[in-house]
Amino acid sequence: MQALSRSRFGSFVLMLAVFGVLAPVCVPARAQDDDSHKYRGRKYKAPPETSKIEVTVLKGFNKKPIDGAHVIFHPEMDGKDEGYMELKTHQDGKAVIDVIPTGSTVRLQVLADGFATYAQDYTISEPQRAITVEMERPKAQVSTYVDNSDKPSQRKPGIQEPIRPKKPAAGTSSSSSATATPSDAATSGQSK
Repeated sequence: MQALSRSRFGSFVLMLAVFGVLAPVCVPARAQDDDSHKYRGRKYKAPPETSKIEVTVLKGFNKKPIDGAHVIFHPEMDGKDEGYMELKTHQDGKAVIDVIPTGSTVRLQVLADGFATYAQDYTISEPQRAITVEMERPKAQVSTYVDNSDKPSQRKPGIQEPIRPKKPAAGTSSSSSATATPSDAATSGQSK
């Protein structure tokens, strides 16, 4: 049993000696090719420059800030849609974003409860931009048949009851004479 372990030990020592001789020969071959790592893998592409945009949302009639308004950015760069980003305004009515690529066209939408939707396109060419949006109350829809421009909306903002048709009054004779109710039939049968 001891002879067997000595032979394993001897083969292990022989393997270490061979590895010790060959390892220094292999390493300098890779070390000489220092430029090879420059051409492997992906080439680094720097991200585009970005602009900081600060949007302030105010009520149009009293210039007070609107808290919780939805501000939506749709950037488009070189005809390619970059997706959209949505923020909400803080108590001061401001929403700030700093990841819009400089030189892009941005469609800005603002939605707030009780106000008409705001939408406008902006070309962002500077590193910082401040935009002030004054929200207006909803207007009546513009129709081809009737000119409703600058007329106030017929429905008020907020929660409203649905418009239901009015029921006819109980004293109308046209509908009551045509149909007899069960109570009328019972009283007429007792009088005979």
